[in-house]
Amino acid sequence: MWWRTSVSGVAFAVSSTLFSSLFATVAHVPGVHSVYVDPAVLEACPGYVANKVAVARGGSELRVDLGLPKNAKGCGVFGPDVEKLSLVVTYETATRLHVKIVDANSTRYEVPEDVFPRPKSAFVSPQKSELKFSYTSAPNPFSFTISRARTNEVLFSTKGHAFIFEDQYLRLKTSLPQTANVYGLGEHSHPFRLDTDNGGQGLVRTLWSRDSFGIPQDSNLYGNHPIYIDHRSTGTHGVFLLNSNGMDIKLNQTSARDRSLEYNVIGGVFDFYFFAGSQTNPAAVAQQYAELSGFPAEFPYWGLGFHQCRFGYKNYVNVANVIESYAAAGIPLETMWTDIDYMQDRLIFTVDPQYFPMNRVREIVSHLHANNQKYIVMTDPAVAYHPNSGYEALDRGTELDVFLKNPNGSYHLGVVWPGVTVFPDWFHPKVGEWWNDDKDAGIDIDGVWIDMNEPASFCDFPCTDPYKTAIDGNFPPKRDTEPPAPDAPIFTGSGAASISSRSLGSTHSSAYLSKRQLDESAELPDDKLLVPPYAIGNTVGAISSRTAYTNVVQANNLTQYDTHNLYGSMMSSATRLTRSLSSSPVLPFTGAGKHVGKWLGDNLSTWEQYRLSIAGMLNFASIFNVPMVGSDVCGFGDNTTETLCARWATLGAFNPFFRNHNIDTGISQEFYIWNLTTKAAKSAIDIRYRLLDYLYTGLHEAHVSGTPVLSPLFYSYPKDTATFGIDLQFFYGPSLLVSPVTEENTTSVKFYLPRDSWYEFPGLVTVQSKGEWVTKDNVDYDQIPLHIKGGSILPLRNESAMTTTELRTKPFEIVVAPSSQGTAEGALYLDDGETLNPAQSKTTQVTFEYKNKKLSVKGKFGYDAGFSVGWSKVKVAGVDRAPKNVRVDGRSVQSKYDASTKVLEIEVAIQRLKAFELVLA
Repeated sequence: MWWRTSVSGVAFAVSSTLFSSLFATVAHVPGVHSVYVDPAVLEACPGYVANKVAVARGGSELRVDLGLPKNAKGCGVFGPDVEKLSLVVTYETATRLHVKIVDANSTRYEVPEDVFPRPKSAFVSPQKSELKFSYTSAPNPFSFTISRARTNEVLFSTKGHAFIFEDQYLRLKTSLPQTANVYGLGEHSHPFRLDTDNGGQGLVRTLWSRDSFGIPQDSNLYGNHPIYIDHRSTGTHGVFLLNSNGMDIKLNQTSARDRSLEYNVIGGVFDFYFFAGSQTNPAAVAQQYAELSGFPAEFPYWGLGFHQCRFGYKNYVNVANVIESYAAAGIPLETMWTDIDYMQDRLIFTVDPQYFPMNRVREIVSHLHANNQKYIVMTDPAVAYHPNSGYEALDRGTELDVFLKNPNGSYHLGVVWPGVTVFPDWFHPKVGEWWNDDKDAGIDIDGVWIDMNEPASFCDFPCTDPYKTAIDGNFPPKRDTEPPAPDAPIFTGSGAASISSRSLGSTHSSAYLSKRQLDESAELPDDKLLVPPYAIGNTVGAISSRTAYTNVVQANNLTQYDTHNLYGSMMSSATRLTRSLSSSPVLPFTGAGKHVGKWLGDNLSTWEQYRLSIAGMLNFASIFNVPMVGSDVCGFGDNTTETLCARWATLGAFNPFFRNHNIDTGISQEFYIWNLTTKAAKSAIDIRYRLLDYLYTGLHEAHVSGTPVLSPLFYSYPKDTATFGIDLQFFYGPSLLVSPVTEENTTSVKFYLPRDSWYEFPGLVTVQSKGEWVTKDNVDYDQIPLHIKGGSILPLRNESAMTTTELRTKPFEIVVAPSSQGTAEGALYLDDGETLNPAQSKTTQVTFEYKNKKLSVKGKFGYDAGFSVGWSKVKVAGVDRAPKNVRVDGRSVQSKYDASTKVLEIEVAIQRLKAFELVLA
């Protein structure tokens, strides 16, 4: 998106791999892309034995030399076993343990340091660690166990499961509890708590980036986050495998009795980080993971506003009409986005001179900026291969030699929207110079939206003739409407955008395609980098299908076989570091949240995907360390409905990233299209904007500590087993429980309230729950059930606004929702909303504490929010009777008590933000 800147049941045949008769049960399954391996084959492998053990750094580091057992040839399932391994165990912090297993005699690929920087050398003694490493060896295969130091509870153990280490196949297996609560291992569209049983079939999570329209279940999707958390009533811990190679992670694939999690990786090394988490606070795992992977980026205040986009805004008049129609409907629109429609023949770094002439696009941007609104455009990594045509992006990249190449040195060609393309090599030392080449002032955009950065290609493997593929697929697609007049009037007050669908069926070819030039690398070589012996479960088949070939060699001599899953992350960091803007990639690899945000991909306009979007958000915000996340509201593919879009508008208002976006062939779904959706959007945005500083504070806390801004219920109630599988409710920030209606054609919702004090929002009516399911009826389509957790204090703007700029001129009210003990706390963070890493002296950080009927507001008030931005009032919920007197800093103030709701409203009327004390007498 953007970031802040310092400026504004299987039949199989015998395989032909290297096997003795014992290992003859490995096969590629016809019609299936993954590989079935009889578990008995793998379990019978001899594994390794420990030959030498050495302790270093006062016990903080353990080194073990491993080798194949004497007179054993190894497993040889997918090639010869590596004969000697080196295992290094490092107690890095009190809560993080690092276990790394590599080839002792040969350097293998590891995730580059500049992509995923490792923490600086730090060691703690094992006695200070919350985790404990132990191992066993001969006469049994070597195995290791990770336990909680205090309780000796086993968290991860390879005991009884020999691991396999071959050139293109690594396997390691750990036992799981019989009733395991496992979360993570994304990106996926499964429920938040993974169904590890899956009807007795087990579950396979394949990690390999691909463009995945419709975000189907049981499929690899856009990104790869090989981290999981295991939650138990005794505590929560996390396991992260730092490996960017393709992999299948299999849960409970052996038997119903043998509950397990098994890594099957096609390269690299075993590089594990174990996080102790906490026995009482599940969110500690997320915080510890953020310490390793990097704290997430801070986003501009305006980025939290409502955004509108569509694939299919055909011309500048369409775009202007949408902006005007939102204004006419009275729906706040913060940022207008344009998809690839604005480009000339889908060429990146161009605008179409007829449909989106530069002067008219600049006029639109000027209009937006004059109204304190923003503009974002999409860009893709693929560059059209138009040699000798004067296409500057290609010519400049060719001059700097920054495009991916085949092993023979020729350019690697794919097929994307503009036709035949090349792809930038993000490891090239000059790629930043090319990507940031901005000789023309162009358009004054406020952010960059990155797409297709898997990298995606429309060419199936083997892509022997990309030119024919482009012609057959009609790429680039021909426009199906006439351009508007170059001087067509816009922003006339008429509104009512006219949007129609388009067809990709018309043929289109051009001179550069008709040449049908064939690259000399088109013949498919017998290359194990293209067709590895173990085939992961890539939904589209071979790992080089619909993406760059995996034998492509990059500038640093690494191949796409190893770095494919890093491509989008590299593009994201390059965009941020060179453009002082922001991007919204389909996040391919772990750790990218420190650079960018994430939308949940090309979903569908269905109730099922509306529901699954909650689990998707929870994965990224509470596990993967990417808090700025959201789905395409109302759905991207297919046609939405008025009621679905209305419900999604209310749910979308509680996505950190809030954007309506749909496909070109679908019906229009802007919030002003239907009366019911308009009403829902207005109501939802009103609540969102009043809570925007609460969200902003939560995102800042994620940036400084890794604390999730969204979280599942069990993060707050870790002992309540009823919460472990809930993923249709979530906490928005630390205090607000969101329980949306999730079924079609109903105004009733059933949700769970853990044992606690709760307050309905915004009315603040008290609800005491013993830990029970509640059914709420008559939930209109513009409503969403919200409850404040007892013990919370929320800062709200006293009213909403049409833009976040206007919103920031509004004063605050403070909502106090006491616990059953009569206490509450909260926080507020403010800065200018744009500066990257502002000085502490330029920020305001407020703490709220309520105790013994006294509210204390304290903090540092370095950011001047303005004379009119002060404290307007305080609302205290759960007050049994009206106080005789209310004093603010010793002076008596007016108050109003509602005996039916037990809410006390106090007029504070403090003009500027400052510390104060309120006492109920």
